[in-house]
Amino acid sequence: MPQWQKTGCVLCAQNCGLEVLVENNRMVKVRPDRENPRSRGYVCRKGLNVIYHQYPSDRLTRPLKRIGTEFIPISWDDALNEIADTLRTILDRNGPRSFAYLGASAQGGHFEATFGMTLLRLLGSQNLYTSAGQEFSGSWWVQGRMFGKQYLITGPDEAETEMLIAWGWNGMQSHQMPRARVVLTEIAKDPNRLLVSIDPRKSETAAIANIHLPIRPGCDALLAKAMIAVIVQEGWENTDYLKSHVTGWEEIRPWFVDFDARAATDVCELSYEDVHALCRLMTTRRWSFHPDLGIYMGRHSTANSYLLNLLGTVCGIFGRRGGNVFPGMVMPLGFHADERDPKTWKTVVTGMPPAAGGSFPCSVLPDEILSDHPERLRAVIVSACNPLRSWPDTQALEEAFSHLELLVVHDIVLSETARLAHFVLPCRTFYESWDGTFFPWTFPEVYFQMRRPIVHPEGECLESAQIFTRLADKLGLVPEIPDFLREAAAGDRMAFGAKLMEWIGAHPEHMTKMPFILAETLGKVWDSAALAALWGLLMTAPKTFRKNAARLGFAMGVDMGDRIFQAILDNPQGLWVGQVDPENNLAEIKTATGKIEAVIPELAATVRNLDAASEAEALRLPEEFPFILNAGRHMDCNANTLMRNPEWNKGKRACVISVHPEDAERLGLKDGGRARVTTEAGSDTGEVQVSEMVRRGTILIPHGFGLMYDGIPQGINVNRLTRHTHRDPLGTPIHRFVPCRIEPC
Repeated sequence: MPQWQKTGCVLCAQNCGLEVLVENNRMVKVRPDRENPRSRGYVCRKGLNVIYHQYPSDRLTRPLKRIGTEFIPISWDDALNEIADTLRTILDRNGPRSFAYLGASAQGGHFEATFGMTLLRLLGSQNLYTSAGQEFSGSWWVQGRMFGKQYLITGPDEAETEMLIAWGWNGMQSHQMPRARVVLTEIAKDPNRLLVSIDPRKSETAAIANIHLPIRPGCDALLAKAMIAVIVQEGWENTDYLKSHVTGWEEIRPWFVDFDARAATDVCELSYEDVHALCRLMTTRRWSFHPDLGIYMGRHSTANSYLLNLLGTVCGIFGRRGGNVFPGMVMPLGFHADERDPKTWKTVVTGMPPAAGGSFPCSVLPDEILSDHPERLRAVIVSACNPLRSWPDTQALEEAFSHLELLVVHDIVLSETARLAHFVLPCRTFYESWDGTFFPWTFPEVYFQMRRPIVHPEGECLESAQIFTRLADKLGLVPEIPDFLREAAAGDRMAFGAKLMEWIGAHPEHMTKMPFILAETLGKVWDSAALAALWGLLMTAPKTFRKNAARLGFAMGVDMGDRIFQAILDNPQGLWVGQVDPENNLAEIKTATGKIEAVIPELAATVRNLDAASEAEALRLPEEFPFILNAGRHMDCNANTLMRNPEWNKGKRACVISVHPEDAERLGLKDGGRARVTTEAGSDTGEVQVSEMVRRGTILIPHGFGLMYDGIPQGINVNRLTRHTHRDPLGTPIHRFVPCRIEPC
């Protein structure tokens, strides 16, 4: 009999609640879940089409081994034995720096990260590469310096803010906050609140905003410095906040005292009066800002984040209701890795630090593989991502991956990356397994949903967490587990926990292997290493989370984690599991002083020397590339590389090259016609869309296309038009400012 099952969307970080009708072990219909406490019945068309993600034609059901150009089926035991033997040989010969793990940042599930990271560390390596490293290296590095930990990601308190500034963020398409379209529209329509968009083009968010500053592409750092200068020169700083909660401000204040803000706004192609008026609003209202890829992947990426944080600091918005707050977390997104610590690795060829929650920037990966350095990367495991379509410079990655001695891919499909692998291991989908994410996008409540399997997996598919566990066992990393512990796993959870702690107390050397131990005990009983890891996580949760949970009503006690675990199982729609203290949010800061650190020495020269004249010169485009390509437009029709079947966009103009009407007329481009876009990296052709939403002199191409489906490429792979060397000093690719030319074809 058909039955509606509660679950969540796995196509973006909001994971909106869904209900799926399951009939004969097949998902047949999707609707929003009105009982989900975070999304409350909100969902976009991506979530409503998630069945296309679940059932691609190139679904994997058996392990495969590449022989020449062909893939042949192989048993799990044979595949894992061969992988373990090859990996051990490489490590014994070349050391732990020769091995990397790529993954840990799927939009639908983070539990494989626990197991991938445990394997990585047990093998002595720190080489983690994630999709977060593509976007957030500079931003999270700045957070670490100013707030003490890279994972202290601030976000707008949209419920209490009086003015929300969307800076380089098109939330009406990319979401990135719960119920984004509803919230943004409500703010824009509220006579007592303001929605501000700072964006070169008239995006969907800019179109509804109360104020739109159409900044010149690439000028975000210059504008932010000009705004701080206006505030300083007018004497509008929040001096009480600066004295109480900030260190180092007086050291950097001279950067702004004599800065020519009027000249800067001229270069930004904005009205000085409009900028001045916005600065006054910033110093008289409770405001917050939401940056996105226009900041993170624009010129001066890291400096952009630094200056935006300084702007917020000068106005006193961090850790305050209505400002930018530190949300509560079940588990941080990654970990803090400070390159000033001699124990923290840098990449051996490019010397990059692990900036995005312990992750290295993926733009440097080709350099780290193709070098002749004796400790270059030679063995890579990829899980839950597709670098050959989602990371910059496809050509360089193809060459690099073809030089690896071992490439293993865990995936649900034979993806473009998997086609280059030596072994491809079939994963269960997010709807065939227990999984969840740790995106902390709510305040002050802390939300969590552990999605349960709603359909049974086909063939021989395993959770990625289970695959890592089996490989660890083949590598001799899983200790021999006594029978009494395996037997206890089938009984009362608290009794099992007591026996487990007693055994670990006698064998403390096994503590670092705990995820694998849980997978081999509880995970065997539940057929889910991920679910076992959740129980272990909650039983050993840090004091901060336990205090937040107690504030919501979960009583303290040795069984607190187990009770929260049971509550999660009892609420498949998700639930609030904690609440931060909104009146003491600044206590989340983890710097040595307990205050916001305003000085980042490594960025001092960049910010101090930033001025109108130097930027005007630097913004000149070369004659052969007179346009700016925005490589990665957010749309309702793209979902990274997670939607392979083009039928979900049938009848829509999903992957187009968008240009302004005046540019189209001048160049002879016709709406619906075809054009060729050429950059330093290469060229590609596609359908033209003529749109007033595009800024003159720029073109937009969405990401997430160029996928091979049934042997046919679907749309433009925009990453063939980007160079991995076109990056910020901390490795973030500058995808929002790619010089190019466009011509009809």
